[in-house]
Amino acid sequence: MLSKASTECRSGRSILFVTGTRADFGKLEPLIVATRDAGFPVSIFVTGMHMFDQYGMTKIEVHRVHGVNVHEFLNQRPGDPLDIILSKTIVGLSDYCIEHRPELVVFHGDRVEALACALVCATNYIRSAHIEGGELSGTIDESFRHCNTKLAHHHFVSSQEAARRVMALGEPKDSVHVIGSPELDFHSRNSGVTLDDVRSRYQIPFDEYAICIFHPVTSEVDTMGEQARFLFGRLIASGRDFVVIAPNNDPGSDAIRMAMNDLPLDRFRILPSMRFSHFSELLKNSACVVGNSSAGVREAPFLGIPSLDFGTRQMNRARAESIVSVGADISAVDHFLREHWGRRHEIYAAFGDGRAANRFVALLKQNEFWASPLQKAFSDIH
Repeated sequence: MLSKASTECRSGRSILFVTGTRADFGKLEPLIVATRDAGFPVSIFVTGMHMFDQYGMTKIEVHRVHGVNVHEFLNQRPGDPLDIILSKTIVGLSDYCIEHRPELVVFHGDRVEALACALVCATNYIRSAHIEGGELSGTIDESFRHCNTKLAHHHFVSSQEAARRVMALGEPKDSVHVIGSPELDFHSRNSGVTLDDVRSRYQIPFDEYAICIFHPVTSEVDTMGEQARFLFGRLIASGRDFVVIAPNNDPGSDAIRMAMNDLPLDRFRILPSMRFSHFSELLKNSACVVGNSSAGVREAPFLGIPSLDFGTRQMNRARAESIVSVGADISAVDHFLREHWGRRHEIYAAFGDGRAANRFVALLKQNEFWASPLQKAFSDIH
């Protein structure tokens, strides 16, 4: 943890952030801005679903960050399996790192692009920092996340519980830093836009609405269409209005998109993606969140908004009272939409208080952070 006796390091160390999705960029952006403002030269390697029209061409959001260098890399073609995406990302990022030699590479979470970062940094002895290790998700993503933990040099985790899991994997205590979930930094302040701005930009006609985000689970790819049809069927039956944000690009997303085609457009506004500021404002004013996005188990509880966690993707990831976890149970889904719609809860701050970026930069400024060895060793718990 951060030592009061630590001395500050020189600024000017080059730092590379790697982002492959709109979700991880929402978590990394507060860290990117704070690092830039602290005087570090910052670059962003943007790849993955950021590069595709069908996912909202969200690389545009990355380019809106001023004062940083942005490098684009197309790491996949539609239909590429995860192992091919992994290999392409390794090649592209390795080439970039050999040419630019960043002194620290920062990546987030559990996706295949993050695993590529961890491998490139480990094999090239480049210092790396993993954001939100030690989380549970119950799919292949969780295995990726724990692999990233074993390969990364520094761990910026969201909670004491996550820190305990990272140390249980043999990581030394002084490499594990509890800063909270970085996306909560953004949601804790004014979004900079109004709800009317959001409604106008995205042509949302509803006075009252819920947000639905349903992503594929890679280990359940054969049933994703069936699961989506069940969930959307209950949303239709509720008679409520919904803003539906399209799923990510994992295997199984095509089946979910096909099910979305049957949603009645008078009550369902379907969007490929949203600007993060606009999504934050939409979320703050929503009646609830439905689906299996991390927004339902992190951002929504932090804002006191009820969420229906459907299926296995976020299994055991959070225990807030505002979260109701269900499977394909008609009565349970219907009960949630009837009884929890619009209900507000106490703020759930187990994953942060909106000051993660400050803690992150404070650690980067310490000489001890940069002096730790790049050769890793297993740390037994005694």
